[in-house]
Amino acid sequence: MRFVVVSGQSGAGKTTARFALEDLGYFSVDNLPPALWTSLLEHLGKAGVERAAVVVDIRAGKLLHEVEGVLQALNPFLIYLEARSEILLKRYNLSRRLHPLGVGNLLAEIDAERQTLAPLRARADLVIDTSDKSARELKDVLEEALGEEEGFVLRLISFGYKWGPPQDADLVLDVRSLPNPHYVPALKPRTGTDPEVAAYVFGRPEHEPFYGALRSTAGLAAEGAKAEGRGAYTVAVGCTGGKHRSVAVVERLARELEGRLRIEVEHRDVTKE
Repeated sequence: MRFVVVSGQSGAGKTTARFALEDLGYFSVDNLPPALWTSLLEHLGKAGVERAAVVVDIRAGKLLHEVEGVLQALNPFLIYLEARSEILLKRYNLSRRLHPLGVGNLLAEIDAERQTLAPLRARADLVIDTSDKSARELKDVLEEALGEEEGFVLRLISFGYKWGPPQDADLVLDVRSLPNPHYVPALKPRTGTDPEVAAYVFGRPEHEPFYGALRSTAGLAAEGAKAEGRGAYTVAVGCTGGKHRSVAVVERLARELEGRLRIEVEHRDVTKE
């Protein structure tokens, strides 16, 4: 099992790092007592989990002394996040959260935390200064350091407007202007996955610019979401019943975009009548 421990200063981006690891397929736990890490890994191993991450920091309080022994026993990849004091001060002022040390002087709390966590920083495999990094840039650093593939997924869903659009769609595309196989007796019982149905839907050259615009819109929207650090983006493609045109379009989009993005396909309404 790949085991990663994330530590560092409060406000330096540990939550962002944990979410990035989850997008890469890591089972993550925040602020679990170090003495329980071994049991956690044993339990996850039995369940077939291949990647795990825990976050430990100053919130562990009196349990922080347990970390050193557990690190020696488990030998994880340790990532330490930090930032300049003035940056941490600005982040706390924006979030209006209290520092975990809670002594009443934020700068003093930041300095005290840095000193307390110095042994963890010293043994870290990777130290990242997030002072000038966006969430996307932090995710990129983690992906490169861990040698993991990008976890972003473009979900393509076909649906029928008579059943209502998917509520979780980020982008909805209407393809009801394309030729409808429903009115062709030989094609009506089939679905958009059938080559003859697809050939009918895309058979007129005058409709190619419309499809090209759909493909460009879906691809650019998904890549924009990926650039912003999102883990997934959902494009829903709708026709009247969700059986012919939307299915054919989703199938073609999946084929033509799979070289650029990781694709998941769902035909939500294809079996409904």
